[in-house]
Amino acid sequence: MTYDNDTAIDWPCIAADLDARGWALTPRLLDDGDCAALAGLYDQEAGFRGRVVMARHGFGRGEYRYFSYPLPAAVAALRESLYPPLAAIANGWAQRLGETRRFPPTLDGMLDRCHAAGQTRPTPLLLKYGPGDYNCLHQDLYGEHVFPLQAALLLDQPGEDFDGGEFVLVEQRPRQQSAPSVVPLTKGRAVIFAVRERPHDGTRGVHRRVLRHGVSEVRSGRRRTLGVIFHDAA
Repeated sequence: MTYDNDTAIDWPCIAADLDARGWALTPRLLDDGDCAALAGLYDQEAGFRGRVVMARHGFGRGEYRYFSYPLPAAVAALRESLYPPLAAIANGWAQRLGETRRFPPTLDGMLDRCHAAGQTRPTPLLLKYGPGDYNCLHQDLYGEHVFPLQAALLLDQPGEDFDGGEFVLVEQRPRQQSAPSVVPLTKGRAVIFAVRERPHDGTRGVHRRVLRHGVSEVRSGRRRTLGVIFHDAA
């Protein structure tokens, strides 16, 4: 199983969508065989550092497992290839928000920063949902050092492998009601989205809009997802 890092991603379009709404869809990054191979790792004993049953923690229903290092080749390639263009977008956001921090141009640099602060546990994960399962709105923060963008790649096909289970983002808007978005994910594609907040140009200048993400109830079938987070956990 390999990730084709030559897949054409229109990064200016991705950046524009992220600026406009806090999320963007990629073209297909994995074919059917690679999606199945990656999803099949879930039931193996080796290669993971932990398993979380969501209902035990009030996170929803379903479960997920965090990969251990070294990551599977396709996961590592996705993480390394997506990071540099996203770092450029993240640094543009930081500048717009008047922040002094900047993000390293490579994933290794970002992970070095995390590890120096004690955030050494890998965060890429596989999630598995069955009928009645869902994921409450949340943010994947994990420690002091947070890279502001992440990706979720769907490994099953809506309408064929499962029904329901839509990827949902809710954005809090100052002095307005929160706005939901349902992302039209399909198998092998990823949604890139804001981990915690994004800049927005308002009438009084740039302000922060806070986002949370989750998954609606799966009505039937099985839904599996790869989560790609670029900072490690404490």
